[in-house]
Amino acid sequence: MIISALKSKETTDTRSPIHLETISSILSLETSIIFEEGIGAGIYTDDNAFEKLGLNAASRNDCLSKANLIITLQPLSNDELDLVTKGSTILGTVNPFYNQEHIDECKKRGINLVSMEFIPRITRAQKMDVLSSQANLAGYSAVIESAKHLSKGLPMMMTAAGTLKPARVFVIGVGVAGLQAIATAKRLGARVEAFDTRDVVEEQVNSLGAKFVKIDLGETGQNDQGYANELTPEQIQKQKDLQSKVCARSDIVITTAQLFGRPAPRLIDEKTISQMQPGSVIFDMAVESGGNVEGSEIDQVVIKNGVKIIGISNLTSTVSSHASLALSNNFNHWICDFYNKELKTIEFNFEDEIIKSSVLVHEGEILNERFK
Repeated sequence: MIISALKSKETTDTRSPIHLETISSILSLETSIIFEEGIGAGIYTDDNAFEKLGLNAASRNDCLSKANLIITLQPLSNDELDLVTKGSTILGTVNPFYNQEHIDECKKRGINLVSMEFIPRITRAQKMDVLSSQANLAGYSAVIESAKHLSKGLPMMMTAAGTLKPARVFVIGVGVAGLQAIATAKRLGARVEAFDTRDVVEEQVNSLGAKFVKIDLGETGQNDQGYANELTPEQIQKQKDLQSKVCARSDIVITTAQLFGRPAPRLIDEKTISQMQPGSVIFDMAVESGGNVEGSEIDQVVIKNGVKIIGISNLTSTVSSHASLALSNNFNHWICDFYNKELKTIEFNFEDEIIKSSVLVHEGEILNERFK
């Protein structure tokens, strides 16, 4: 079997799906591995470093046409799919809810499609969970990027000129990204508050030394994957009204609320922004999926009433080496778990919960009901 790895087509995405520190697990399968030339540029790794380990550099077209298993960070174009051999498998982050055409084209061409976003949230699959591994790093980066734009330091400082109070950070949404944002802000010495629609996360917030902000929204809860349930319009409005008081006293507000496959909920409006102090910062981590903050723009710093509203696409690329290491490990674990060494191919056993969940297209059939 030949495995190929493609570099990102997006200029703002500097991650690599392969990494020098993780490639040994794939090499142990005794397969042939090729990679697109320049794949490691964003993590300051040249082609020679990979070739010394036994991989081979190739053009993008060769990576598409010669491989049985293709690792990618984005969906392929129709022209690229024309080069892929029937029966081959595409493994990657394919943003399926926004790429129905890509799914249909894979079906038409008899190309298997595996979406890493659909890895189930079970214990055995944690090592393959790209959403969690990347969200964790994004939460860290959100705090670092916010601190760069804040006109204050984060920790309390006792100086001869007087005492400088710690910055106040408010994190909205306590998923993987939110928890890491809380932990990072606390390590940097900030005073941290957090809110989530799921009361069950209060203990996690408190364990990190932050204060959980309680807002009674009525019945909320979470789904079987651990994500917060979508709120009603009335609940969203109540949340906005009550959390605006916390925003007004905060130096940094970080919003993390995203809904898989749907636009992000709008949580902070201009009325709330107008109540915040000039020089404060709002970081919208959901800017790529519609945004939690009114007026946020992708890859822009928008200033309203002296408040900086920040939106950065491909946020994990700000820590591209660690993001690539985690991402490549996610890919590697999926491959190693389902590679049959005797047959030298990926074994699609649909009795396995991970295969059943992550494989969207197999042998010319769309398997996931949501995309049929």
